[in-house]
Amino acid sequence: MSRELTQVAPGVWTATAETWTSLTTVVVADDGACLIVDPGITVAEVAGLADEIRARGWHVEAAFATHAHWDHVLWSARLGDVPRWATPAAAEAQALSRDADLTQADATAPGHDHDLVGCLTALPEGAVAVPWSGPRALVVAHHAHAPGHAALVLPDSGVLVAGDMLSDVEIPLLDMDARDPVGDYLDGLHRLEVAVMRYAVTAVVPGHGHVAGPRELARRFVVDRVYLRALVEGLDAGDLRLAEPWLAQAHVDQLRVVRALSPE
Repeated sequence: MSRELTQVAPGVWTATAETWTSLTTVVVADDGACLIVDPGITVAEVAGLADEIRARGWHVEAAFATHAHWDHVLWSARLGDVPRWATPAAAEAQALSRDADLTQADATAPGHDHDLVGCLTALPEGAVAVPWSGPRALVVAHHAHAPGHAALVLPDSGVLVAGDMLSDVEIPLLDMDARDPVGDYLDGLHRLEVAVMRYAVTAVVPGHGHVAGPRELARRFVVDRVYLRALVEGLDAGDLRLAEPWLAQAHVDQLRVVRALSPE
């Protein structure tokens, strides 16, 4: 995998990390201002992203974290001191999980500056877009996967930056501390699908996996709903993503939680 930036739509670039096929998105304005979404993962990868942005003559104006999990709230001093936006719920969740996040970051991607990890700024109350001078980045907030999770819709380029949703390599991973994790996830999928239709989205960038066009995007909505239905009914989803051992274990854990929450 590489930190090298690849253009996926006008003004939208991605870089893929070695760990978990993690995707970083860079939205670039005509004047070179950049909005960075979910920079990760290793120290070298995040620093390399900063170096490539500088080499292209761009400059970082702002960032956005789709949610507060540790691998989405990393940073490098080379990226500059800029607002790193998140939904209010995500910013609050990160403050509560900071110690655990630092432990996980040190275990998987050691060397990050602790003072820079998770320094999120809550979006203004009622904000519908990320505050920055470049192309519109509309916020689609929901409660799937993690508290305060949000996707970004880029209407000018027809791109949905989905965070940890709509992946071709990961099953739907629930927020297992939620009161209704499956219901929250289904609602999140609904909100994203409405946004896709409203803004004529033609490409999706997941937090982990591969960029996809409209036909593959439609397929991902279907297979994620099939997986969730099978999870609730205790059936074999036949989901090829479960061939990955850690996801198979995550499925077992989710099945246990869903059964515990289900009425007798």
